Amino acid sequence: MAAKPIPTDIKLHQRSRVLEITFDDGSVFSLSCEYLRVHSPSAEVRGHGPGQEVLQIGKENVNIMRIEPVGTYAVALHFDDGHNTGIYSWETLYDLGVNHDKYWQSYLSKLEKAGHQRSDSANN
Repeated sequence: MAAKPIPTDIKLHQRSRVLEITFDDGSVFSLSCEYLRVHSPSAEVRGHGPGQEVLQIGKENVNIMRIEPVGTYAVALHFDDGHNTGIYSWETLYDLGVNHDKYWQSYLSKLEKAGHQRSDSANN
């Protein structure tokens, strides 16, 4: 089994609200704070089981205030809306990077079905 990719660099660009992650396999992902917030691995977002997910609305302008290491396998992202319970493992961050387009489109579809319009000033 191949080793799981590990980040070699994590940079937060607060002005543009983007977290840039470089992995040891050469992959580089630029993930918006909104994308990371709405895909938080926390129970508050994911629920405690299938079908219990909570759609996150109005997170277009959320920012990351602090990144806290969790052992040698993850980081906790502290968002300016008070959310800080998601532990983002390296595997989760890599998955969010590799599947960005698919996950983002799914999120936009769910917002549309819920009747929510995203603010035009936001990026993804």
